Amino acid sequence: MSKYTTIFFILLSFFCLTSKVGAQTTTITGVVTDSITEAPLSFISVFLGGTTTGVMTDDNGRYTIRTSNTNFSEIGASSLGYREKRIPIKPGGTHVINIALRPSDYILKDVNIRPKKEKYSRKNNPAVEFVKKLIERRDENNPENHDFYSYEQYDKMTMALNDFSEEQRERRVFKKFQFLFDFVDTSEVTGKPILTVSIREKVSKNYYRKDPKSHRQKVEGVYAEGVDQMFSREGIAAFYNEVFKEIDIFQNNITLMLTRFVSPLSTLGPAFYKYYLGDTLMLDGEKCLKLSFVPFNSESAGFVGNLYVTLDSTYFVKKLDMAVPKDINLNFVEDLIISQEFTRTSDGTRIKMKDDMVVEFQMMPGTPKLYTRRLAMYRKHSFEEPVEKEIQSLFDQEKRVVVDEMAEVMPSSFWEDNRQAELKKKEGMVSQLLERLRAIPVYYWLEKIIKILITGYVETNEDKDLSKFDFGPMNTTISGNSVEGARLRVGGFTTANLNKHWFWKGYVAYGFRDHRVKYSSRVEYSFNEKSYSPAEYPIHSLALTHTYDINQLGQQYQYTNKDNVFLALKRMSDTKTSYLQNTELSYQREHDFGLSYGANLRYKIEESTRWVPFIENNGKKHKYYNWAETELHIRYAPNEKFYQTKGMRYPINRDAPIFFLSHTFSPKDFLGSSYMINRTDFCFSKDFWFSAFGHIESEFQFSHVWNQAPFTMLILPNANLSYTIQEGSYSLLSPMEFVLDSYASWDITYFANGILFNRIPGVKLLRIREVVSFKGFFGNLSDKNNPYLTNLNPDLWRFPGENVVHEMNPRRPYMELGVGLDNIFKILRIEYVWRLTYREHKDVAKGGVRIALHFSF
Repeated sequence: MSKYTTIFFILLSFFCLTSKVGAQTTTITGVVTDSITEAPLSFISVFLGGTTTGVMTDDNGRYTIRTSNTNFSEIGASSLGYREKRIPIKPGGTHVINIALRPSDYILKDVNIRPKKEKYSRKNNPAVEFVKKLIERRDENNPENHDFYSYEQYDKMTMALNDFSEEQRERRVFKKFQFLFDFVDTSEVTGKPILTVSIREKVSKNYYRKDPKSHRQKVEGVYAEGVDQMFSREGIAAFYNEVFKEIDIFQNNITLMLTRFVSPLSTLGPAFYKYYLGDTLMLDGEKCLKLSFVPFNSESAGFVGNLYVTLDSTYFVKKLDMAVPKDINLNFVEDLIISQEFTRTSDGTRIKMKDDMVVEFQMMPGTPKLYTRRLAMYRKHSFEEPVEKEIQSLFDQEKRVVVDEMAEVMPSSFWEDNRQAELKKKEGMVSQLLERLRAIPVYYWLEKIIKILITGYVETNEDKDLSKFDFGPMNTTISGNSVEGARLRVGGFTTANLNKHWFWKGYVAYGFRDHRVKYSSRVEYSFNEKSYSPAEYPIHSLALTHTYDINQLGQQYQYTNKDNVFLALKRMSDTKTSYLQNTELSYQREHDFGLSYGANLRYKIEESTRWVPFIENNGKKHKYYNWAETELHIRYAPNEKFYQTKGMRYPINRDAPIFFLSHTFSPKDFLGSSYMINRTDFCFSKDFWFSAFGHIESEFQFSHVWNQAPFTMLILPNANLSYTIQEGSYSLLSPMEFVLDSYASWDITYFANGILFNRIPGVKLLRIREVVSFKGFFGNLSDKNNPYLTNLNPDLWRFPGENVVHEMNPRRPYMELGVGLDNIFKILRIEYVWRLTYREHKDVAKGGVRIALHFSF
């Protein structure tokens, strides 16, 4: 989970921050069972009649209701497939009420009850044999076996504060918010009272072609309203699409909550799950067998639930009901329930008709819960080849998802005709709710502050659609380093509200130790119209930039600014710094299928400092030197998913590989260049998943400088001087400890997802997870670029300092190993890092603790 989602949870939690007032309390506990089999029923809605108070039963059918409400006279329970039952009860005191529900929608036969305690064996187990046959046939009914496939889809996602009952009225925080209770609704899935704070709808048509294989989606209507609209609209939509991803149980892995679960129909299933053959029943006139499943280890990434499979040779799945185990090592998720319904055509093709998922989140015990429901409905399935030219042309477009230009402004009549599920009255009142909330100063300013924390920028108009200039990023306003001392910076950018094609971005900074003003100014023309910022995907632009600032040699960060205030605390002095003036003309083009490329023309003037003097071996000193260079680069990242902010992109996942290749060239005397540069860089990164057993994040980089050049133009491996964990840098390396002209590096981190700790009694309750990192590089400095060979290279610049830069043995890599604990308090990663090689170097760190704050499911 990204930091943006976490702050979003904090915003939603605002409503319920005070304690409850005293009142008469009623406590009711019990077990809900099947009246025929006497088996406990999980995920059954239990409620108090005439109120909005209700809960769901757990994995063992147990429930507990505590309430100070006295306006009820009965308790009830209901669920799909069972008749609702109500039992009289008097408010007050403690009650134990067990409820037996009678099946209503089907006839039970051939009952086979799972014992509470058993010695489970996969050998000679009819349930295992049954599921193996089901797995063998899982692809036979796939609609994508046809040459063409199309259907209409309706998506609705509701986010709400959960358990928002009448009891909340008495809390002090709601003294000025009594109107909120006019917007409270009841979840039709859980039966709990909810306050809807975000609603999103989408109507689309989906098209599939088998050869050449292609999926396209035409979005015809989009509606979104809610507290999450303060975020980047495209970014939050991309994030939701990944977190609440539409799942396919007929694959080995199920991607959900940015993690991997083992599907009950995975080829690994028999080794991961226990299977039980249950009742036979009638669904839509077809005789089905209930196949129950539960993971061997309830803390691992699996599900508990039931598959309803036809009792014929096709092994057709009619229905799926499943949830995550109560003890699963999954952060912030209290409950996750998934239901899918299928039907089949006359030729046996499987058609999904409904996909319903409910997730209940909670940041920590005692905080309010967040209810999220993603409902998808499907209709008008066809296997005919589309004849319309407009549809055929979709397959030729770069974009997999094509959004109609009128999608966001469709009239109410469009939604009335295309909604496949009812939009409840309270769901349609989110805009009125927010309007009343924002009229209250405490909420208004809280929303403003959180928006600044999330976006990093301050808008200059109350209405985002009217803000023509944004100040920021705010995390660079105050920072510091050894050269500048305290550093102040102010900057910002113009938005598309001023001009949709032309943009300006820049900053001014001042160091109180070096007493110098730094600055940057960038003018950019976007060939695409932008909705707000020039960084929006896809980029197709031409830009001119002029910058004067410090250049911290051997210190580069991938996903933050160099003057981020959180990097100000250093483990050692960071004086390996020069001053750099850079004028750059750049062209950038991104394509929707993941390909991007660009060209840059730069003219640089670099100024020496007392820490980094420019002195040739023959004693000649240089105050400045200048060079011009051209760079060509290409990047390919198919199916890349990222969160787009106003200034940066943060990867949501890197499941697909990312390739990057660049070449920089500058002949001597080109535009007055003092030196020649000829450099090639290649980078490859990818995440590798091992189903429920964690994943590896990997990155490999190769660089080579082909000519003789001063050390500032060579390869300087990145040293991370902060105490935080940063990708693409080395935690124990000193700046300019090595200077190279050939370089090959790796950065591998294994997140084990509790593969060991989930099996240790007591420890597993902490839900901590193992993490191991291993990074390093091989390198070499050829004789032509080695200033220590003074006779061979009299004109080369000396390395700064005495014996600070070390020569690397090409056969002896620099390596760091980190072992640590992740998911401490659900947000903290602590790792101890060892320096494995070159420990003999003077004044270097040989080990140390590093931390990272991050949020993941």
